[in-house]
Amino acid sequence: MREILVIGIGTGNPDHLTVQAIDALNRAQVLLIIDKGEEKQELMALRDEICRRFIRDPSGYRLVTIADPPRDRAAADYAGAVEDWHEKRSRLLEEAIADNVEDDGVGAFLVWGDPALYDSTLRVIDRILARGRLQFDYQVIPGIMSPQVLTAGHRLPLNRIGEAIHITTGRRIAAAASLPPGLDSAVVMLDAGFAAAVIDDPDVHVYWGAYLGSHDEVLISGRLTEVADEIVRTKERLRARHGWIMDTYLLRREGRGPGQDRARVEE
Repeated sequence: MREILVIGIGTGNPDHLTVQAIDALNRAQVLLIIDKGEEKQELMALRDEICRRFIRDPSGYRLVTIADPPRDRAAADYAGAVEDWHEKRSRLLEEAIADNVEDDGVGAFLVWGDPALYDSTLRVIDRILARGRLQFDYQVIPGIMSPQVLTAGHRLPLNRIGEAIHITTGRRIAAAASLPPGLDSAVVMLDAGFAAAVIDDPDVHVYWGAYLGSHDEVLISGRLTEVADEIVRTKERLRARHGWIMDTYLLRREGRGPGQDRARVEE
């Protein structure tokens, strides 16, 4: 039976690949790569670098590129738009697997970060298998997630003693205009702008990072009310420079102890 490997490759630094991920890469005969367009060619180049660096037999695999279907990001029905996008993706990936991975072959998808966190690959695979037209086994290989790289860059523990870990989206932060009820910390991902700028709480600090783990990494930290505008400007500048941006941040309610008034910018 065909086997599909879903390999987490970290956030942008080839050194983030685990030994398990490297072994999986070397088992794969076909790497199925989703192409997200011209503006994200840096991501494709990084995947190529990972393959060149870690696959021991360059003639032992081939790359198959799949154009990512368009997604309506301005749709009023957000869930419906995502559902439609996943359906289109599943049909393209099903066709790519059927056409390129032999009945007893091994194919692989390379997933940014970890396949379990804000990635559609596992949902798409479940959708393909549920249709019943194509059968295969699959294995998930975990990768380093952006919240890990973010907190390492800022030299922070992800959680404080007795505190829950909460991961949410920019859309939900914008709707609430505050930290989630009952929580003093939240990791925010998938934020097209900087939704936290609407939070007017002098005790909330932000630890922000873009292009985490890569040579383009940028970090900013400080009291949210004091550095929000700087983060907005920085995002605009970086998006103009690269044509795209990936960023993550931690919001944390803190006291006003020594040293907490200092903003830190590293680029």
